[in-house]
Amino acid sequence: QVQLVESGGGLVQAGGSLRLSCAASGSIFSINAMGWYRQAPGKRRELVAAINRGGNTKYADSVTGRFTISRDNAKNIVYLQMNSLKPEDTAVYYCNTGTISIATMPGGSWGQGTQVTVSS
Repeated sequence: QVQLVESGGGLVQAGGSLRLSCAASGSIFSINAMGWYRQAPGKRRELVAAINRGGNTKYADSVTGRFTISRDNAKNIVYLQMNSLKPEDTAVYYCNTGTISIATMPGGSWGQGTQVTVSS
């Protein structure tokens, strides 16, 4: 089993920036892809960004050009740098993993999530 702990959320004004972190522990050898999802009130959870062990990335159209995902394979941490934040980015952000590829995400247990609130 893989345990995930997210951090870095908070309250920010529109146009501001935040960086989220997700640390993985446990059966980390099984992880290929890591990524971020978000869920706003009344909406379905959606993939925001993902990255595989080789550094290939995938982004939701709504965040392309504003968000950047990166990972430290040695420390098993994935980051999400969020710039030019908009009120519609407000959501709980969750980390998850994929054993084989980005396409196999979400494949693991969910962390507790971290709240991101963007004020207008």
